Amino acid sequence: QVQLVESGGGLVQAGGSLRLSCVASGRTWTTYAMGWFRQAPGKEREFVAAITWTGGSTYYADSVKGRFTISRDNAKNTLYLQMKSLKPEDTAVYYCARSRAIRPGSSRDEYNYWGQGTQVTVSS
Repeated sequence: QVQLVESGGGLVQAGGSLRLSCVASGRTWTTYAMGWFRQAPGKEREFVAAITWTGGSTYYADSVKGRFTISRDNAKNTLYLQMKSLKPEDTAVYYCARSRAIRPGSSRDEYNYWGQGTQVTVSS
């Protein structure tokens, strides 16, 4: 089993920044890709960003490209999502997830462990 715990969410004005963290515990996570997803009220959970297990490659949804940065510190078992230039449409619950594979994907089905989520609210 892998346990994932997100933190760092909160209320921020449009144009502001937040950094989300996700700490992993349990079985080894370092050889798997990791990702961030988000779910706004009344909408499907959607892909935000993903990173390979080495951290050497990253992938982003078009809606966040250039504003969000995903990174990981395997020594600390921690995944990060730095969010800048936040917009009201970024408001959602953000989830970190561990992939079933080394290479990350954008489909929810490719991830088998999920955190409980952290709320991000961006006011206009």
